[in-house]
Amino acid sequence: MREAVQTYYGQTLKSTSDLQTDACCDAGPPDYLKPILKKLHPGVLSRYYGCGLAAPAALERTHVLDLGCGSGRDCYLLSALVGEAGAVVGVDMTTEQLAVAERYREFHRSQFGYSQSNVRFLHGYIEELDKLDLHDSHFDAVVSNCVVNLCPDKEKVFREVFRVLKPGGEFYFSDIYADRRVPEGLRRDPVLYGECLTGAMYWNDFIQLAKRCGFADPRLVEDRKVTVNNPTLQERLGSIRFFSATYRLFKIENLEPACEDYGQAAIYHGTVPYHPDRFVLDKHHVMETGRVIPVCGNTYLMLKSSRFAPHFRFFGHFHRHYGIFKDCGGGLPFSDSGEAKAAGCCQ
Repeated sequence: MREAVQTYYGQTLKSTSDLQTDACCDAGPPDYLKPILKKLHPGVLSRYYGCGLAAPAALERTHVLDLGCGSGRDCYLLSALVGEAGAVVGVDMTTEQLAVAERYREFHRSQFGYSQSNVRFLHGYIEELDKLDLHDSHFDAVVSNCVVNLCPDKEKVFREVFRVLKPGGEFYFSDIYADRRVPEGLRRDPVLYGECLTGAMYWNDFIQLAKRCGFADPRLVEDRKVTVNNPTLQERLGSIRFFSATYRLFKIENLEPACEDYGQAAIYHGTVPYHPDRFVLDKHHVMETGRVIPVCGNTYLMLKSSRFAPHFRFFGHFHRHYGIFKDCGGGLPFSDSGEAKAAGCCQ
């Protein structure tokens, strides 16, 4: 499948318009990122195949790794967000895509007014980061945009990401998920696989895999249902439903399997750039500026043990336990609307 994917993205697809589904298309950037995207070269934008937004908040002066960077759109977007004091590394296995990314490195350095580029690209496989001399505990954030589903060894991807992340760092990535396990026969179809569909994980298998690799409490940030506009492809897929979803996985010790209540709370100061009114940790935690939000122990640690800590005031400790937060349960996490709602843990 590696060769099939390299051929599909390196030779078959010439631009975004060649895609046969909307799986590898995002829902559009938020307004605060649009001025940055306008500065990116059209040659990079025309070969963008992401399914979501791989740009978490509060990246100033951080080191970020982009897995499956393709033509470099997200790398150059991240380049602006981390600033000249930060650094971005992009990894991709498709030489044709990397050639596009490299071609416009100087263009973007000039666009952002940097004395030297803060972006570099590496040719390789995202499950083999150990072969690229990427050191342990080096990156503040690892991002990926609709690429993990294309990788045949997903467990190794997550283990490598965990290795290269700093303590308190996060894997923030968008990908495609199925509402059930995809039959093996469909996984061998080069078009369905290349369109980011049949390499998709069943969402609950992903949750268990992430936990097994050290990411104890995966958090869903946003999601949308994928539309397959090609009737022939849809017929072959049958009743399988696919969703584009963005998750964040934190490398933090002592996270628990569920949302446990210790009577803790947090207040967002409104100081994260571009987010003065609210901070979205995940789909269930939309934290309005100045409002006291009850949080579970895991949410408390995610905020206090990460780069987000300076932007919050924290209340409470782990000395007394009050049980589990109400309605903290399982079930299909995705919805057709994909809207975040303002609430405390799992409400």
